[in-house]
Amino acid sequence: MPNINNPEIIRKQYGDTSKLDIRIALHQRYSTNQQPFGDWIMEHYHIQPGMRVLELGCGTGNMWRDAARWLPQDATLTLTDFSEGMVEAATNNVPALPNISFRQVDIQQIPYEDNAFDLVIANMMLYHVPDLHKGLSEVARVLKPEGRFICATVGAGGVYWWLENTLGIEEGKDYPFSLQNGADILQPHFAQVEMDQREDGLRVTNVEDLVDYVLSMASFSGLKDWPREVLREKLLATAENGVIAIPKEYGLFIARKPQ
Repeated sequence: MPNINNPEIIRKQYGDTSKLDIRIALHQRYSTNQQPFGDWIMEHYHIQPGMRVLELGCGTGNMWRDAARWLPQDATLTLTDFSEGMVEAATNNVPALPNISFRQVDIQQIPYEDNAFDLVIANMMLYHVPDLHKGLSEVARVLKPEGRFICATVGAGGVYWWLENTLGIEEGKDYPFSLQNGADILQPHFAQVEMDQREDGLRVTNVEDLVDYVLSMASFSGLKDWPREVLREKLLATAENGVIAIPKEYGLFIARKPQ
């Protein structure tokens, strides 16, 4: 996926929520792990009263629809995204609480002072950052000493790689930030890095949903010129008893800023 961290492609992909909504919906309908992915991630946050929390790349803000469940009243949450359209969507999806604010922010130039946040979050977005080390330097700068950085990402044995093998394309073998290379990328910026991997998979029973998913990320994968019927045929060829089984490899890193 050579376009995964191309700024112009990213702007087009995330100018509005339509493509992201398609991808989220597929995972919600067909994941074998019944615990919502967002809940699994948020269980790692452990937000305490008085903490300042910054999320980079919040997307639609869907994970914070029940914000009071995860956020103490006297903790503050700042939700940000590179895309103005995503910030607008998050503003509409997240409850209007006095301790939650929204802002358009590029991780490569975070507009906050040093040592400002107890927890910084960046889920499923670091592989989109053009200058990842610059972005991580900014994260480390705005984290308080002993602050935590939590970032979810994909692994090399997951959906994208299954699609590449199934569709016969050879792109994205060197993912910019994955479960395989993430620790090495994080370690120059943080004192301690731990990984937690989620057990999951997809069992898709409606191929049209999977075709929609593939087409939603066509600008990343080079599939934008593929006819829908060709994609449908190739995907259906993998079905057994009406089910298309797809591996998922998702997890997250917890990195700590040194004292």
